[in-house]
Amino acid sequence: MAVQNSLQISRSGTGDYDDDGRAKRTGTIWSAVAHIITAIIGAGVLSLAWSTSQLGWIAGPFFLLFCAIVACLSSFLLSDCYRTLDPVTGKRNYSYMDAVRIYLGNKRTWLAGFLQYLSLYGVGVAYVITTATCLRAILKSNCYHKEGHEAPCKYGDAVYMMLFGLVQIIMSFIPDLHNMAWVSIVAAIMSFTYSSIGLGLGITTVIENGRIMGSLTGVPAANISDKLWLVFQAIGDIAFAYPYSVILLEIQDTLESPPPENKTMKKASIIAILITTFFYLCCGCFGYAAFGNQTPGNLLTGFGFYEPYWLIDFANACIVLHLVGGYQIYCQPIYSAVERWCSKKYPNSGFVNNFYQLRVPLLPDFQLNLLRICFRTAYVVSTTGLAILFPYFNQVLGVLGALGFWPLAIYFPVEMYFVQRKIEAWSRKWIVLRTFSFICFLVSLLGLIGSLEGIISEKLS
Repeated sequence: MAVQNSLQISRSGTGDYDDDGRAKRTGTIWSAVAHIITAIIGAGVLSLAWSTSQLGWIAGPFFLLFCAIVACLSSFLLSDCYRTLDPVTGKRNYSYMDAVRIYLGNKRTWLAGFLQYLSLYGVGVAYVITTATCLRAILKSNCYHKEGHEAPCKYGDAVYMMLFGLVQIIMSFIPDLHNMAWVSIVAAIMSFTYSSIGLGLGITTVIENGRIMGSLTGVPAANISDKLWLVFQAIGDIAFAYPYSVILLEIQDTLESPPPENKTMKKASIIAILITTFFYLCCGCFGYAAFGNQTPGNLLTGFGFYEPYWLIDFANACIVLHLVGGYQIYCQPIYSAVERWCSKKYPNSGFVNNFYQLRVPLLPDFQLNLLRICFRTAYVVSTTGLAILFPYFNQVLGVLGALGFWPLAIYFPVEMYFVQRKIEAWSRKWIVLRTFSFICFLVSLLGLIGSLEGIISEKLS
């Protein structure tokens, strides 16, 4: 009788369990906003001034707003896919791949999984690069302050990348996203802090200059082909700065219900996207207005700003703290997927399924698992190693943005929406969404071409 009552509690979603038998989810709209902001406002915000400078005063702000609309539409389509068929009472899809498998079948699941995990992995590589750049910028800032702006202040990257990797190995002991609300809150505060500093310095510089720099067509290039490559790369950079589709359903899976998870997620997405769009427009536009054709690739580490040096140091330290949390937001879905697959594949393996309790003074008890230790450590080591081989900030961001922008943020959400809502071919809604998807495909393709060209040029130069 006790077992039967327990099962009834589990299925009904009362007591300490949700309707799927898992522990009660406790996430709120504000924890979701923190997760989203941590995921969106990251390395990408620092390249927006450079991207705006390549596109000019008309195309730059327009494309920033275009990507905001795309991110909002994508989040609305995806949030309804969290539960199959009925967005309130249907069966839960715990991840992006689960939703694709249910709605679109196994073949497209493999493609979606490959692109999702490639995107998540690539963001990890980008964050390692960015962290090293920020730590190096702190040293350079202090050097320039002491020796003058023309001093040969040069520092390597590899040591700082390895230090960041070591920190991430330790952070990877956090079990999953459900235990990371506090990390996201700290990271979101840091992202607001350094974005505000970059914005404030940009406004101050514009006031000191007494005029707004830049032009309608952006930075001139030696020839048309060079200009096109840079424009395409800028498109990829901005595309990287927005979509968080790859982890949206994982974030939604942390939310309590009632109210329905899709309604909470839509509200959280609107709040987060409005906030980030404001910061993006301000940082991108004021950065370009301050430096014009001399806008650096990274607003706070490219040394458009030298003074006050302590504020530059503080801003870069905030970026590093944000990226420590941001890295975990993007790698936890991969950790969870691998561990679920191994547990299902090897149910009798002690290496995979046994947990050991570790007690550390002044800290909560840790649940250690040998698979977690080995796989998560290897994952962090691999992203760190790749970052050391390809330390090209803007180009790497552009490739990642282009790869994930159309397929993950547009194509799959639109296709799942068609299946869920049973949209008929050649209906008005079908034509509108298909046209929108094709336009985004062209944008993504151009960004990928430009960014790959940039990486090849940097590597060969």
